Amino acid sequence: MATSNHPTYPSRYTTGLGRAGASSSAPQNFNTPAYGATGKTAQRIEADRLEAQRREREERERIMQAGQNQLGELSEEQREEIVEAFNLFDLDQDKHIDYHELKVAMKALGFDLPKAEIHSILQAHGVPSNPQPASKPKNPAGQQPYQPPPRLLLPLASFQTLMAARIHARDPKEEILRAFDLFDEGGKGSITVQDLKRVARELGEGLQDEELEAMIEEFDMDGDGAISRDEFVGICLG
Repeated sequence: MATSNHPTYPSRYTTGLGRAGASSSAPQNFNTPAYGATGKTAQRIEADRLEAQRREREERERIMQAGQNQLGELSEEQREEIVEAFNLFDLDQDKHIDYHELKVAMKALGFDLPKAEIHSILQAHGVPSNPQPASKPKNPAGQQPYQPPPRLLLPLASFQTLMAARIHARDPKEEILRAFDLFDEGGKGSITVQDLKRVARELGEGLQDEELEAMIEEFDMDGDGAISRDEFVGICLG
């Protein structure tokens, strides 16, 4: 009887090799718990990002629509004041204002906002500027030089609606006190005949001293020859 020269391996080895061979030849399954969790996390992050963008877009549209409605509710004088503030600080007269121009234009209307809030307005309602294309050649590595992102500018129409919404929401007393400050030169806390003369001169009104003194006397409740803040508020609120 012929005998085999090959060694006979115990069954436990052949069984183990069979298992190893079967597992190595089987297709890999990428739907493992770890892979699936990572995929679902990425999908959830993307879905949250898109949802946040949708909410921001809807909020911008709501604010602009509300501002359009409130712009129509303002007086003609208030609407002119908004446009005048914009044009005064639109230095290049392109019907768009940048961060610095927006800050001073809003301050002129009585809204002294912090830097972060000004940036937030531009991020939500601004449009990118159109910078000139870079004229610099490519660097030795063949890459274009770094170009900073374009500035954000606020158009006149957006400025009008945003300011209309803020003016509409402002406390009437704040508006009165702002008017008081325009009369009260030097911040002394009262309006004198000299203040009325200055304002009348700036407005081109030819009022006589007797008329101005009569105005002070009519509303001077405590007889100190001037109109205080409280007296001025009482006059305006009737």
